[in-house]
Amino acid sequence: MHDRDCLHRFVFEHYPIRGHLVHLDAAWRALIEHREYPNAIRGVLGEAVAASLLLAATIKFDGVLSLQLRGDGVMHLMLAQCTSGLGVRGLARYQETGGERGAPHDGPQTGINDLIGAGNLTVTLETDEGAQRYQGIVPISGARLADSLQVYFENSEQLPTRLWLYADGLGASGMLLQRLPGGSSGAAGADVAAVDDAWRRVQLIGDTLTCEELRTLTDAQILHRLFNEDDLRLFEPSPVYFRCRCSRERVAGMLQGLGEAETRSILAERGEVEVRCDFCNRAYVFDAVDVGRVFNAGASSHGGGTVH
Repeated sequence: MHDRDCLHRFVFEHYPIRGHLVHLDAAWRALIEHREYPNAIRGVLGEAVAASLLLAATIKFDGVLSLQLRGDGVMHLMLAQCTSGLGVRGLARYQETGGERGAPHDGPQTGINDLIGAGNLTVTLETDEGAQRYQGIVPISGARLADSLQVYFENSEQLPTRLWLYADGLGASGMLLQRLPGGSSGAAGADVAAVDDAWRRVQLIGDTLTCEELRTLTDAQILHRLFNEDDLRLFEPSPVYFRCRCSRERVAGMLQGLGEAETRSILAERGEVEVRCDFCNRAYVFDAVDVGRVFNAGASSHGGGTVH
């Protein structure tokens, strides 16, 4: 039985190379429980969620890492977000085609270029207050999300990094390998040529990892199968979980952005304003008292008001 809803960090004792393994089970099913994505789109979204966790685990930050795919294809937007505490959420927006709901060539291995078309992959780091700290953008290339992420690392002067990803309706998993600057991970004495050779070797071995192994084996079994000739140190797992950051306060801010006239127009037409979160499907309902509060329209005379 594979590890569930956790992220494992590991290092190579004799080389400046580190890695992460991540598995989402209940967290993944909670993330998609309100959506009926076609298999192909669900697979790419699951890989993106796993990738967002793997990338976030390589960075020391307090905030949110966002991984976004945007293009002119059937799936015109896909967004996965991971907090510094390893809480994830994600969504995909796509056109419905033909008689069947979802994308053409519906299958878990459909390439992202078939779904997104011409477009970009964007990685963004933001603080909890929403201030942007970093953004990297690369064109989408290759058939798999991991291909575009490799281009991202190569073109954005990041550390050399490789990812292997898999997702289906039950779970999402991934492995990351990353070469660190010389002297890291207790490998201060490693010869440059030896490190170069080790980095090439572990990537080739990583390429032998199958989706079935990633989905079913424990992390200890995966590492033994791949790197039994190396000395590895496997750290205690960190829990990963589904977490939506929506709140009534955020929705109120969105209504303020929409404007008082438009909000009151919706209120007059429907008797209330309902906003549903795209990530978790939670509904936020604002009645006349609530709308008055949002726009400071003398609602203080209503005391506690209505909380939904």
